[in-house]
Amino acid sequence: MKHTQPKLEQHKTWPQIVSALLSGRMLLALVMGFSGGLPLLLSGSLLQAWMVEEKVDLSTIGLFALVGLPYTLKFVWAPLMDRYTPWPLGRRRGWLLIWQLCLTAAIILLAFSSPQNHLTMLAIAALLLSFFSASQDIVIDAYRRESLDDDEQGMGASLYVGGYRLGMLVASGGGLILADLISYREVYLLMAACMTPGIIATLLAAEPLAEHGKPQSLHEAVIDPFVEFFSRHYALMILLFIFFYKVGDTMASQMTTPFYLQLGFSKTQIGTVVKLFGFWATIGGTMLGGVLVMRLGIFKSLFSFGLLQMISTSGFIWLAYAGDQLYALATVVTLENLTAGLGTAAFVGFIASLTDKRFTATQFALLTSFMGMPRVFAAAPTGYMVNAFGWSGFFLFCTLIAIPGISLIFWLHKKLNQETTWK
Repeated sequence: MKHTQPKLEQHKTWPQIVSALLSGRMLLALVMGFSGGLPLLLSGSLLQAWMVEEKVDLSTIGLFALVGLPYTLKFVWAPLMDRYTPWPLGRRRGWLLIWQLCLTAAIILLAFSSPQNHLTMLAIAALLLSFFSASQDIVIDAYRRESLDDDEQGMGASLYVGGYRLGMLVASGGGLILADLISYREVYLLMAACMTPGIIATLLAAEPLAEHGKPQSLHEAVIDPFVEFFSRHYALMILLFIFFYKVGDTMASQMTTPFYLQLGFSKTQIGTVVKLFGFWATIGGTMLGGVLVMRLGIFKSLFSFGLLQMISTSGFIWLAYAGDQLYALATVVTLENLTAGLGTAAFVGFIASLTDKRFTATQFALLTSFMGMPRVFAAAPTGYMVNAFGWSGFFLFCTLIAIPGISLIFWLHKKLNQETTWK
């Protein structure tokens, strides 16, 4: 069994880039990104703000990162979505509609929980939300991989990330602003209604052609994707790189909302500056990232964007000393969102190019599970780290921990370019 190595150093012309952007498949990637990004921060920063207001201690807030565990284990049940076709809508669209309906129900359940009186129920609801969201991500990633050509993956990832960030903006920035006006219960009910565009897109979209075939048995669906991937040279180093590339950025992001609140910023200031102001920087970063990936190639983009992410993380140290100054907040937020958009576009495009289309859902889930591990395991102790090191020491650690991932780029570039196939 062989997997042809993807061409990671392609250089596209400007007309080719414009043509790719105008494709209807790219618009669908944007909408699906919104549907994927909306649930993420409903169990993240918005939930953190709710718990801070209800006087839940920082250590418990940090431990709530563990509700994101399904994002790191989604490869366990992903083979079921490669093997079975549940509804007449088709294999990808059928599963997608199921998970979107379950997500809507989980968000409603979270709305009727309480950090102060029903903390256990809140944790269960957040865990269900994460499970359904991770399951939706499995199918969205598979759909995008199968509906776009190899040379369109970088741009598709860019638009997907843009939509993902838009969903995150609606959930966190919009949610925080609304929380100053209405109750958190009403906010979460509104967020459940925001799942509607994704459901409509699922019903209207075309099912990807199954030209690569689907597994004919559960054994083939479960075993063959892992055998194929781990038979490739340097597979373990690829997984190590995926884990470390954004670990510093992820750890820092886990505690930004408590950080901003403790500096003295109001929820409206956070919602306006951090989310709305930073949103345009993110959109600019993702779009620019998609273009630069097509022009520069994956590895040059990964290295350049990785360095910029590291610099942006160090900006939080400066903000800790500047205090509740809006100009400092705007500067740091702009830099962080711009570099996050750049880095994620290249990162997701790299991961998509590594998957074998026969086992899209399973292999994509495996790789993105490693991508999501820092959000759970590295982020879980962040509250304790802040208590031990202070905000400046914590963000310094987040800056330096990015070095191993950036260093691995050179090694992977050299080794992967020496081979024409992974056997």
